Amino acid sequence: MTPPDALAGQRILVLEDDFYLAREQKLILEQAGAVVIGPFGTAVRVDELASLGAVDSAIVDINLGRGPTFEFARWLQARGVPFVFVTGYDAATIPPDLSHIDRLEKPIRATELVQALLHLTRPAADRENDVP
Repeated sequence: MTPPDALAGQRILVLEDDFYLAREQKLILEQAGAVVIGPFGTAVRVDELASLGAVDSAIVDINLGRGPTFEFARWLQARGVPFVFVTGYDAATIPPDLSHIDRLEKPIRATELVQALLHLTRPAADRENDVP
């Protein structure tokens, strides 16, 4: 269990094409106090993301219905939005320029997801002593 306000006020973008997983992630985040942007699946375009306003962090599925794609991850990275991959793909699928991004393997537990997002929202100086 995580505190009901663990992610209070955090605007978290969810990119997940599987309806049931997206619904579960949304529920987990809302129960932790987050404001969920999305979830978005195959219909989302990068230019549409820009119209959503500021987000604090994101959950990114690597496969949004057409095989592995990293367009959204690179878009977020270029804007300084921290994110975590939530995927069934192994680490070898992730290109070198994104290999430093945390990857949660499906299926994920609620506490695992919330803890990963809490880690992202902590100041970088506080994360320096974390054990990988």
